[in-house]
Amino acid sequence: MSTEIKTWEIIEGELKPISSTLTENGRKESEHLEQWIKTKPDILGNDILIIGEQVYTKSGPLDFLGIDNNGNLVIVELKREKLARLVLAQAIDYASDLSTWDIEKLSEICIAYTGDNLEDQLTAHFDDIKIDDITINQSQRLLLVGFAIEEPLSRMIEWLSTNFDMAINAIILNYVKTSNGAEILSRTVTIPEEIAKEKSNKKKFKIEMSDEPGEYEMAKLKEFLKSYFTKANYSSNRIKNVLLPALLTKKVLTRKQFKKEFVKANEADDESQAGYFIALISNQLGHAKKDYLRQIINYEYPDNHWTKDNFSLREGYRELVEELLTELKKASGQHRI
Repeated sequence: MSTEIKTWEIIEGELKPISSTLTENGRKESEHLEQWIKTKPDILGNDILIIGEQVYTKSGPLDFLGIDNNGNLVIVELKREKLARLVLAQAIDYASDLSTWDIEKLSEICIAYTGDNLEDQLTAHFDDIKIDDITINQSQRLLLVGFAIEEPLSRMIEWLSTNFDMAINAIILNYVKTSNGAEILSRTVTIPEEIAKEKSNKKKFKIEMSDEPGEYEMAKLKEFLKSYFTKANYSSNRIKNVLLPALLTKKVLTRKQFKKEFVKANEADDESQAGYFIALISNQLGHAKKDYLRQIINYEYPDNHWTKDNFSLREGYRELVEELLTELKKASGQHRI
């Protein structure tokens, strides 16, 4: 059912109903509501970090882009008045575009909004988060924010959440201005927060992780590697352009040395950005289905159980790597691998 919040002010022992709107008090969505949310984003939920504002998509700008502590994107759509069912279609449209965005694009948006890359923001905002253990943009959450909600939309949200386990919710705000001029903003939610959080914590498409190397014959191994390195994937290109060439010249490449190699190859602006790229590469190396990468690349965990370090080529694969890089270079027509 639709949600309505009513407020009464107690004046001289009597309840006096307060009914006011942003518009009636000269408050605007872009100038006031968005600013209030930016000063205290916890009103959206304490597991959400805002990383972008007025983010352009193929369907237009979305109000806020957030990310939760599982790496899922949060599409936040604000309405100054009542939430209509058309808002749901708009949010789904945004999500369909954002689902294709890679982590580098998201980091660029985060840097523009916060001044820091995505890795730094995540680790600063969420306690004990392990970047290598989460998959960024594995799923998307929809969060609709307004001052009332139409009954059909409320019904649709509950139906999608209950029957399809969709991570969707509506936050209903109530703005009042008291007789002494104080402004108060309160909220309620369509789906109880504990239920919404439980749904968002589920990893519907869990990516299995492993440290076990593959055991493919050379011809099959080369086929898998060539297929991986010819895909338009940022991390695969960085493994090809930075990690493998460095491993051909160094017996062991520490994480610190790896950062320097990124900057030296002009693949990163500085070592901070390089560290972020290494986290992405580490995640790729840990995907269970990419055991062919671990068949040629070895790594250790000298400091903790989630930070890969001390990278090296496994014995017996140097010639294969040299041959593969040469073939990829010729195929791409590039002068630099």
